[in-house]
Amino acid sequence: MQTNLNGFDFTVIFFYLLGLIILGFWVGSNRKSSEDYFLAGRDLNWKIIGLSIFGTNISPMMLISSSGVAYAYGMVANNFEWLAFIFLILMAMVFLPHYLSTRISTMPEFIYKRFGAPSRNILSWIIFVQITIGVGAVLFAGSILMGQLMQWPLWLSLLLMTFISASFTITGGLKAVAITDAFQSILMIVACAILTGVGINEIGGFGKLYDLVPEDHWKLFRPADDSAYPWPAIVFGYPVMAIWYWCTNQTIVQRALGAKNLEEAQKGILFTGYLKILVPVIFFLPGIICLALHPDLKDSDDAFMTMVDNYLPNGMIGLIVAMLMAALISTVNSMLNSASTIFTLDIYQKKINRGASDNQLKKMGQLVTGLVAFVAIFIAYGLDSVDGMNLFDLINSIFSFLSPSLAAVFMLGICWKGATPKAAFYTLIIGNIPSVIIGFCYLSGWPSKEYWPHFLLITFYLFAFLMVFMIVISLFTKKTSPSSPLPTLLEAYASFGKKNNRNIWIGWAVLSLIMIGLYLFFELIL
Repeated sequence: MQTNLNGFDFTVIFFYLLGLIILGFWVGSNRKSSEDYFLAGRDLNWKIIGLSIFGTNISPMMLISSSGVAYAYGMVANNFEWLAFIFLILMAMVFLPHYLSTRISTMPEFIYKRFGAPSRNILSWIIFVQITIGVGAVLFAGSILMGQLMQWPLWLSLLLMTFISASFTITGGLKAVAITDAFQSILMIVACAILTGVGINEIGGFGKLYDLVPEDHWKLFRPADDSAYPWPAIVFGYPVMAIWYWCTNQTIVQRALGAKNLEEAQKGILFTGYLKILVPVIFFLPGIICLALHPDLKDSDDAFMTMVDNYLPNGMIGLIVAMLMAALISTVNSMLNSASTIFTLDIYQKKINRGASDNQLKKMGQLVTGLVAFVAIFIAYGLDSVDGMNLFDLINSIFSFLSPSLAAVFMLGICWKGATPKAAFYTLIIGNIPSVIIGFCYLSGWPSKEYWPHFLLITFYLFAFLMVFMIVISLFTKKTSPSSPLPTLLEAYASFGKKNNRNIWIGWAVLSLIMIGLYLFFELIL
């Protein structure tokens, strides 16, 4: 679809992007050491951490496809957002104390401390390739959107968005990424909230909106035989992807690793959990409002921009387009920084140049950021050939096939002392072979999409198989491959001194009650 942008809108877009680039370069101008570059000098506070994680999580896929999937199916896909609080608790209160007590910089470094060098070496390459694929997927989704809005060819959208995302990431590192993420998160929340308010006002209130859309659009769980999002796929499949994404994903975890201390990191993740409450109001509700106002859209992914184009004035349209660019830039620059960190600290420093100086590490990180951005452009072009899927399902299915082996290894590595290095190594190698093959067949539609269950159910089946596989191999290799168990969770907390985290637990308890109340409201009252 084509948006009615005028000169005022283009002026807003230009000055926004210019301001964003200047902010990124200014924040990163005093990043001197490699720790500054990769972990922001470990001085991020909880507000920056929370907003940065939220901003990294919000991509153009989220902004556009959330409205699209809400237009088509209603609130069911909001489970991806509201159920995340369970795994944010797991991350903050179980995984993170182990991560920070060992002073790691990357996820492979943690696996090295638990399972040794072979598992770290293979995991480094797995995560590096996963992030590179992820960058390509997000670039593809965002560049398609930019092409539609601005009438640009795909190649121009890709080049421009990649250049902006990589520019201050290369020079400024994590601190520049985190600060710009926080700035953009605030902009996205405000702009989308305005759009939702305008839409509800256009309809005449929430009560009238409720009457104008099908009743099942308000339900968070759909029947088991539902073709789009059956409840077993949500209940069993989503947790696997969520463990990987929120607890082991370098792009997300790296913000917490850059915290001043454990308390700041935990408060930042808690802040992200509360921000998640807003997601249906600002990202899903515009799609449902669009269904009430424009029930005959040919493509549900046009719902968000239909609302923008029809109900916002010029200038505000430009701000929304700038916000969409912000979402793309925020996600891509975060992923680029994480890929650079993994390659430089876990592959280059550990295997290629063990005696690398601090300056050499920083320069290698900058070089890898540029190379990953370049490769991601070609991955994005490859994804252009995938047909028959909306943006929401496309990106989430890609992520789901990347998650089973990492979710299994990290869960057993932290929760079971009996997990052995050989079991972890073979799970990482063997586990990714079926995931990649099945993922390729599923996305290419071979032999037919009708033969495949929901992609989240496939993810659960792979995860269950790998959990059993790793347990069995651990039992058989217990004597020949002794494990290096982590300290207990209490011992990990004790390593930070006598800190009282009672208020943080109260914060999680309140958030849990709010979420339970919301689910009861949508399932039993609406």
